[in-house]
Amino acid sequence: MQSKKSSSRNKGITLKNITESKGFTAFTSVLLAIFLGLIFGFIVMAFAGPQNVFKGFSYILLGGFGRFGDVLYFATPILMTGLSVGLAFRMGLFNIGASGQYTMGMFFALYVGFMWDLPPEIHWIAAIIAGMVGGMLWGFIPGIFKAFLNVNEVITTIMFNYIGMYLVDMLIQGNLVLYLSSNARTNYLPRTVQLPSLGIMGSNVNVGIIMAVIIGIILFIVLEKTTFGYELKATGFNKHASNYAGMKGKTNIILTMVIAGGLAGLGGAFAILAPSAIAGSSMTYEPINIIAVNGFNGIAVALLGSANPIGIIFSATFISFIQRGGTLANLVGYKPEIIDVVIAVIIYFSAFAMIMNSGIGRFIKKYIIKKPHTNILLEDLEAVEEEIEVQNKEAE
Repeated sequence: MQSKKSSSRNKGITLKNITESKGFTAFTSVLLAIFLGLIFGFIVMAFAGPQNVFKGFSYILLGGFGRFGDVLYFATPILMTGLSVGLAFRMGLFNIGASGQYTMGMFFALYVGFMWDLPPEIHWIAAIIAGMVGGMLWGFIPGIFKAFLNVNEVITTIMFNYIGMYLVDMLIQGNLVLYLSSNARTNYLPRTVQLPSLGIMGSNVNVGIIMAVIIGIILFIVLEKTTFGYELKATGFNKHASNYAGMKGKTNIILTMVIAGGLAGLGGAFAILAPSAIAGSSMTYEPINIIAVNGFNGIAVALLGSANPIGIIFSATFISFIQRGGTLANLVGYKPEIIDVVIAVIIYFSAFAMIMNSGIGRFIKKYIIKKPHTNILLEDLEAVEEEIEVQNKEAE
């Protein structure tokens, strides 16, 4: 029999409970991956230009602080595509088509911005919703193929990246209102459809980042606190067992791809509807048959964030932060691609950082947490002493 004090201590938050939780393990694994990636990046920079390595590396580590508005602006679209990829991961799906969904969302937002005449108060809201619908459409079709025909979603979503990109480029170039042939890009969007700015001078940051963070938090709550989220994760773990348990596996697959597509589509809408720091202009799209890189950056964001919506918020901000700092490294002679190498290595290390992290954890428990010359952990020793005290009181 244990005392109330003992039972409450066991149920409460302890250092052991925290360090052994999945969230803590994932967090420390990401930190380890970032640390190793930055070290490797430093070594690469040292070989590329040893005379300026410390100055260039300081730009990567600290340059983002001076451009934090841009950090938040560039984090917004990759946060949304990261949430898109991460949601599919939790369902056991690899949504590699975030680029196509992003592009379709951007086109739908552009179309509403140019072709619909709406009051200024709701014009930008309608454009955002249209962007979400465009992405949902481009996620719905691969979802149908996966659910009813068991076609691998990696194949269909990759193909839909190209289909979406070529289709959007064709539709834009064929529309005289959207496309300005003399500049080989889209016209400037009307001011009424641009997202409200957050007022940071010299930056395009806008309410999109606030909306993206709120969406990430809502998605976390849905996945962790609702029956629907539980069914999605259960289907991802084992679709046969979930079907046996009465869950609608095919419906969940389609819903997941539709929601994932909508999230990526919102990323495209947030990117193209952002206000420009230059008066009288706006963001534009150049139809040059290149797949949107923000979709693939979303895969990196989702992997680094362990497919957890809260983790994805922080990983998107971090990747945007070192990208903004990395662009300053060219001031001391480094190519901008050097930061892509650093990010790639960080993602690579994140794939097996959890294994290294568990090994480090075992080392700490064995050689640091234990008392010298004994095999009993401090917490176990305290529990034994407390139990002896309880038994003595009962004997009296």
